[in-house]
Amino acid sequence: MTKAEIITQRVQDLRAWMQKHKLDAYIFPSTDPHAGEYVPEHWKTREWISGFTGSAGTAVVTMKHAALWTDSRYWLAAEEQLAGTPFEVVRCGRNVATAEELIEWIVTKYNHVVDIRVGLDAWTNTATSVKEMNKVIDESFCQMVDLVTDLSPVDELWAQRPPLPTSPIVLQPLELAGRTTADKLSDIRRELKRTGADGLLVTQLDEIAWVLNLRGSDVHCTPVFVSYLLILADNDDKPGPQAILYVNEDKLDYTVRTYLMDNGIQLCPYEAIQTDLLNGDAAGTDLQLCAIQYDPDVTCHALCTAVERGNTLCAVQKPSPIPALRAIKNPVEIEGFREAMLRDGVAMVKFLRTLSPLPEEGEAPAPLNITEMGVDELLTSLRAEHPGFRGLSFDTIAGYGAHGAIVHYEATPETDVPLEPRGLLLLDSGAQYDCGTTDITRTIPLGPLTDEERRDYTLVLKGHIRLATAVFPEGTSGTQLDVLARYAMWQDHKNYGHGTGHGVGSYLSVHEGPHQFRMNYVPAQLQAGMTVTIEPGIYIAGSHGVRIENTMLIVPDPPLTPNSAPASPSLTAGMPAGQRGPSWLRLEPLTLCPIDTRPIIREMLLPDEIDYLNRYHARVREALLPRLDDPADRAWLIAATQPFS
Repeated sequence: MTKAEIITQRVQDLRAWMQKHKLDAYIFPSTDPHAGEYVPEHWKTREWISGFTGSAGTAVVTMKHAALWTDSRYWLAAEEQLAGTPFEVVRCGRNVATAEELIEWIVTKYNHVVDIRVGLDAWTNTATSVKEMNKVIDESFCQMVDLVTDLSPVDELWAQRPPLPTSPIVLQPLELAGRTTADKLSDIRRELKRTGADGLLVTQLDEIAWVLNLRGSDVHCTPVFVSYLLILADNDDKPGPQAILYVNEDKLDYTVRTYLMDNGIQLCPYEAIQTDLLNGDAAGTDLQLCAIQYDPDVTCHALCTAVERGNTLCAVQKPSPIPALRAIKNPVEIEGFREAMLRDGVAMVKFLRTLSPLPEEGEAPAPLNITEMGVDELLTSLRAEHPGFRGLSFDTIAGYGAHGAIVHYEATPETDVPLEPRGLLLLDSGAQYDCGTTDITRTIPLGPLTDEERRDYTLVLKGHIRLATAVFPEGTSGTQLDVLARYAMWQDHKNYGHGTGHGVGSYLSVHEGPHQFRMNYVPAQLQAGMTVTIEPGIYIAGSHGVRIENTMLIVPDPPLTPNSAPASPSLTAGMPAGQRGPSWLRLEPLTLCPIDTRPIIREMLLPDEIDYLNRYHARVREALLPRLDDPADRAWLIAATQPFS
């Protein structure tokens, strides 16, 4: 059977199951019980029912219709993947469909009849999403729609469903983590005192890994492990565990068990979390009189219901303090990032020299004997040569020509195409090293380019540089700076639908909050010590895509001397603490890799933009040359980082 035929059969089986359980529609989100962006295979239910592999989207099936909502990153990919299936693609401007959109679409398909029963899984939908759906139903579709949250078809219909992962959990050494678990728990408890909570329910896997200085491999490309963590506030009157980790204990060896015991972490079975919360008792700790803090935006409906029913005190619904604490990297983590970028930069130079040797003036481009999938294999093999390589930080995006316009394109045997000595290759990739996570995009000219390709490349580069050179006061949010990356292309009536930048984890998730560069409002303030990417892009369907991305570190900007003009932001590691300005910040590039200057339209760049590009390339050359042993690699790097004029 073809993939489309398999999906069609699954939808038919689902409809028979829905009829058996008296359901008129069923909603499949992208996430899991931990509100993860990237989830274990066991919980990829939306992908199972629809065949769509993107990280963001919502699928809905009624008795006669089926649709998938996704944002602009995946519009083209979704159209291709869902062709021939019962699903239509609904384009939305966010990475998730709103409750109103979903419920209204279902009601419309049933011509506004009454008693429409809509099913969803309480474990894979957050408390907020369920609350929003019930609010829409109460306000606009009362007596027309009933929400059913205790039925899941995948347990019965998903043949050979992948089991929960059983990979081992390992320590992240203190020499790489930089701070002890005890220190992190102390910081969290200090925040709990401010909210009046007696405990914190942590459900997001990267938060748990960060707090406990542990890593796993339960999620593709992200070193986390399936678990829940209940952190208890200080209570001198009732001594007990510092925290309770709900996890499959078979994943823990003696070293990890001893480490957790030494840190006061009690172990409980992963499946026991709901029962413990309902009964108000966890590992001998009385929870009935505890005000448990949880974030309904990232905690599943099933556990939120358990907290509310199992406690006589009101729960505290507030965001977890962990993302804000984690976002500011400590000095050890920052040095780890620098080392990871050096390793990654060496791999990128070796790759670029192999793929795109710099021809002499007037020389024709050399023929290429590699496909998009071959690009991924070659670059991954070069990264794997370095110590501490732990895998990719996300699936490589290697889009040649028109495939570059598919923002999150991933080559498959069915779509893989050979590279030709013309046009552009958009390459977005990253790696997990034991000391840090990398994320880099380069758009590579493989031969002659059209005027539009060169113009789009230059517009994207201008946007990247304009944001990279920003100096801004403390208290600024990423939303306030986002326009800097878009301004030049807006004058050309061009734009992109994705965010301009996101935080990056320290050998954790490549996408990390709470701060972002984004058009829609994100209130998180930018602070020194945060990592963040800059990745503007232009995508012309059927033709080409351009994106240029560096990972940056937010650092203090030196104070200006009296009567001095603002200096261009330095590309060095920052001034001594005593000379730093306390209230102004700038961005320092961590990524070390040449930005190809061949596509640039010289007349479009301003003098300060050229100056930044040349200083960046001088930094790349100085940092990477000592790490390159092959004379050919060294010669390529020197040529690729020559001053642009």
